[in-house]
Amino acid sequence: MSENKLTIWSNNDFTSNQSEERDLLIRGVAGHRLAMFEPDQDGREGNSRTALETADIAFGYPDAEATMSCPRLRWVHLHSAGFTSFDRAEIKQTLIARGTVVTNSSAVYDEPCAQHLLAMILSLARGLPVALDAQRGAKSWRMDGMRPELHLLNGQTVLILGFGAIARRLVELLQPLKMNIVAVRRQESEHDSVRIVKSSAVDEFLPLADHVVNILPANEQTRNFLNAARLGRLKRGAVVYNIGRGVTLDQAALIKELSAGRIAAAYLDVTEPEPLPPTHPLWTTPNCYITPHIGGGFAREKEQQVNHFLNNLRRFERGDPLLNRIF
Repeated sequence: MSENKLTIWSNNDFTSNQSEERDLLIRGVAGHRLAMFEPDQDGREGNSRTALETADIAFGYPDAEATMSCPRLRWVHLHSAGFTSFDRAEIKQTLIARGTVVTNSSAVYDEPCAQHLLAMILSLARGLPVALDAQRGAKSWRMDGMRPELHLLNGQTVLILGFGAIARRLVELLQPLKMNIVAVRRQESEHDSVRIVKSSAVDEFLPLADHVVNILPANEQTRNFLNAARLGRLKRGAVVYNIGRGVTLDQAALIKELSAGRIAAAYLDVTEPEPLPPTHPLWTTPNCYITPHIGGGFAREKEQQVNHFLNNLRRFERGDPLLNRIF
């Protein structure tokens, strides 16, 4: 191993009660050199920057611009599914030209995010938030008023914006419900169980959707992708879900649509900004349900992050293709 010893830079965050996960990383990279830093040390300055410049591999979330001036860096593995700061033309061009590979951890987050979305889709269809409000509020028995307002998902249309790992797993979870599923991505392609259309065709499908699931990443093309005009194309009674990034949705326009009662409900796991200030109008907008960016969370999250990296590290050592490659 000494002849192939790699220098690994990491700023993956380990809390005080995650010593086992930290030790898992240390054991897993045994035989290589490991330089560990705090999560706020992203390689832009100080000892962290010096170490990044001499590293072969970065694990965590290094500063994207800093990686452009690290000629030894052969592979960047992000501990998140999101890769916003790396999704820029100048970053991609520089790293690709140099041969630096970038991977993310979408394999860690596809299952929890898909289950989180399924839970909200089902709960809104079956009126669970309304019943919970009644229990915690007036403790009123609202059977007669609620039963006619409940829905079956069978035959309804769900439009998924973005078709990455999370969307593909969500499709698998929705299939038993016999929904009509359409997915939107940059390039049209084929899939056995879902119709996939190009982003340029999204306006044609918005009026058909009972559910719009936004899993878009944040970049120059997706900012305010669900803008006022597109929200206005939705049918009355449609439901909007956002588990991608807050900047991809025009929140002011969403508030207007919800307040007018034209959009039936919205579920947001991501917002702009985060954390959402207590005085923000989204908190009190009718039929707007918010969770604090927990869609990808689960009890063994950090352990799975580390194991995913170590799995890819073994592949890197063998020269095998890396999992969850972005570019």
